[in-house]
Amino acid sequence: MTTATWLRLAAGWGSVAAFLAFGAGGLHDLSDPLRVAGLFAWLLGVIIWLAFGVVHEAEELAEMLGEPFGTLILTLAIVIIEVALISAVMLGAKEAPALGRDTMYAVLMIVLNGVVGLGLLVGGLRHREQSYNLQGAAAYLGVMIPLSIIALVLPNFTTSTVDGSLTPAQAAFFSLFTVLLYGIFLWLQTGRHSGFFIDPAEADAPRLAGPPRKRGATLPHVALLLANILPIVILSKSLAAVLDFGIHAMGAPPALGGVLIAMVVFTPEGLSALRAVAANQLQRAVNLCLGAATSTLGLTVPAVLMIGLLTGQTVVLGLSAANMVLLVSTLILSALTFSGPRTTMLEGAVHLTLFGVFFVLIFSP
Repeated sequence: MTTATWLRLAAGWGSVAAFLAFGAGGLHDLSDPLRVAGLFAWLLGVIIWLAFGVVHEAEELAEMLGEPFGTLILTLAIVIIEVALISAVMLGAKEAPALGRDTMYAVLMIVLNGVVGLGLLVGGLRHREQSYNLQGAAAYLGVMIPLSIIALVLPNFTTSTVDGSLTPAQAAFFSLFTVLLYGIFLWLQTGRHSGFFIDPAEADAPRLAGPPRKRGATLPHVALLLANILPIVILSKSLAAVLDFGIHAMGAPPALGGVLIAMVVFTPEGLSALRAVAANQLQRAVNLCLGAATSTLGLTVPAVLMIGLLTGQTVVLGLSAANMVLLVSTLILSALTFSGPRTTMLEGAVHLTLFGVFFVLIFSP
């Protein structure tokens, strides 16, 4: 391991030890604003640092295993962190019925409009046009569109409830359908249709023979991946308590909590996608961005609904009218953007425009 890896793990597990030993009592007294700000900065910095470690180890595994396994490992690891943070807030505050909805919606807007828009803009500036595997993008969108509509739009139009939530029976069956569909997608992505998620140029190019890869070589990176994820999961409860207090103390919009969680979790992955675009590896960026959005819907929706069922909490999933319009516009735009084999700067500019609208609506709904 490098010195940076040792330092990162020491900071993560040292923070875990400190909060397990002293944090429980300290988090009950959050009356001092400076103390709250210090705790938040500490936890946020450590968690983001560890998240970069997750990205690094996942990229190492990607080089060993190839696509689509590399980006799949990364997106699943990031979504596990997201689910841990949402669960910590829901199980801790017990007054966050819309947090799962706000986080999932924020992830979709940040990834599909912010990261994709900036990536296409940067890629267009540097490479004019970039190519990717159209079948893979279509597969992602084919799963993402129905899952996002079922999770974030349909609850507003069911008549069993009136607050954008679901009945226990609806929550159970919708969770089951979501898990099954996402499971089928993963099975096809890693098996029969794995070629959909590889750059066509790389798939057609002859592969140079090299030394065989040893499976044992992947085990240290898997261990380091888990070593970076576990402290994030453990520290998420402390971060959730500080974040919940800060939002209420500042009188900030409740949706800001979901946005902050989404930004904390997906910043390293977003930077990895932007680096891939700059290196003219659009296929990897597409796998990261569309894979993150699909995994968020496929795993976060069932997790949030199951927490609600097990704890008796109300889980509000339905978006407001304005956000539903923006979500549908984003899905239509994404389908148009990835309807051809090449992308340009124009699509990036349009996606960034929608991202700006999303950001304004957070503070001025």
